[in-house]
Amino acid sequence: MKTALLFALLVGAAAPTFAADAAPLDNPYAASVAPAERFDSGSLLVERHGERGRPLILVPGLASGAWAWQDLLRQLKAEHVIYVVTLAGFDGRAPVKGNGFASAQQSLHDLIVSRKLATPVLIGHSLGATLSLAIAQKHPALVGGVVAIDGLPVFPGTEELPVGQRAAMAEGMRSRIDAMPPDSFAPMQQQYMRGVGVIEMSKADELAKLTVKSDPGAVAQYMEEVLTLDLRPGLPAIKAPVLVIAPYFNTDTPDPGRTEAAKAAYYKSLMAGTPKLTVVSVSPSRHFVMFDQPQRVADAIRTYLKSL
Repeated sequence: MKTALLFALLVGAAAPTFAADAAPLDNPYAASVAPAERFDSGSLLVERHGERGRPLILVPGLASGAWAWQDLLRQLKAEHVIYVVTLAGFDGRAPVKGNGFASAQQSLHDLIVSRKLATPVLIGHSLGATLSLAIAQKHPALVGGVVAIDGLPVFPGTEELPVGQRAAMAEGMRSRIDAMPPDSFAPMQQQYMRGVGVIEMSKADELAKLTVKSDPGAVAQYMEEVLTLDLRPGLPAIKAPVLVIAPYFNTDTPDPGRTEAAKAAYYKSLMAGTPKLTVVSVSPSRHFVMFDQPQRVADAIRTYLKSL
């Protein structure tokens, strides 16, 4: 995904078809799997599912909550004890003061330590994948594996930019979002989900209704923080095997050279230095690949877990 296109989708406007405060009570993708336990770990809301097996920690991406993992939960909770986290500012949670990414990173570390989780596998989507990679390289002895679903150590398209230019771009993006009127967040999310999120438009609209429960300021803050990150120098420190799931949808790539194999190779290049790396392409799918291809994502993760 070209950075310019993502920025355009993030700050673009579209005619709203739903209200920002629409209640997702009848939303087919809302969280419906009841947790065995719910508690806070630092700035994170944590929901525990399952009673036995290797622990998994599911970390959703930007403007997402536990609803992002419902299908995977149903498939894996009988085999694993699963901790689903929601970041501050997302899915109705109050934003955190200061650096949200750093707060979430510390809170994830504290969750692992306080619950005495033995080498859990971190499964993250987008921002959650970047966060999982950060934990794995900073605390390699604590992490047993990482599944990064369309999330990377550096934002695609910015990998060759100087640090100062990347920071200026991130600050400009945040300023544009902060300046938008509150009633533009819902149509912005709808446009994003339709253009980047998933293939099916009706599904995109329902998922967008769930994302607008997040705080727009928090969304802008996390975006700024991630755009300034470059975790590539620390990738060799990761001891655990890493699985990267790369979505591909040929309609989004009019460039004939941007083949599925080429995109997978590009993702692999951004992960260069990772000692134990596997990249799996899933097509046809977009950024929320677990909604476009839920069974293939679950199968890829199950195969990976069995290999550990």
